Amino acid sequence: MVNEDKEILEEQEEQTQEQQEQEVQQEADAEPETEQEQPEEELAPEEKLRQELDEQKDKYLRLMAEYDNFRKRTAKERLELADSAKASAVTEILPMIDNFERALGTECQDENFKKGIEMIYKQFNDVIAKLGVKPMELEGTEFDPNIATAVSTVEDESLGENTVAQVLQNGYTMGDKVVRPAVVVVANT
Repeated sequence: MVNEDKEILEEQEEQTQEQQEQEVQQEADAEPETEQEQPEEELAPEEKLRQELDEQKDKYLRLMAEYDNFRKRTAKERLELADSAKASAVTEILPMIDNFERALGTECQDENFKKGIEMIYKQFNDVIAKLGVKPMELEGTEFDPNIATAVSTVEDESLGENTVAQVLQNGYTMGDKVVRPAVVVVANT
């Protein structure tokens, strides 16, 4: 549905450009031809009709432009609403993925149980990847407060200043939007 809306927007933009080109051509064609010598009495009604036609044409073009803008605006709003709904649903799923990560980090005597947890974890990650959600890879990068929350600091000379030393909770993005900020430990602040 999102791809269909994008295609609709592209088609509408092409149609708008074509309409504008046609309008320019029509205006060029509509320029009055050389005036013949006629009495003023006969030109007045023709001129009034021409003005009235131009006014109606202008109103029509403005109405078409307004309608075209309305269609584009509503298509864009639908795209934004779909993205917002996806982000909201993913936000509810992310705590479960965190719990599976914690479960994978613990010792387990039963290999079949651990393999089942890994399979479920992989399946969750595949689902959110299909929705366009990606985990942030922040460890070792410069700390950015727009995409991560620092909960503590640590002194580590092997890392640079203001560098993410450890990720406590993964952050996720959907496109260029942050769905959930990461929780990190920052070195050498």
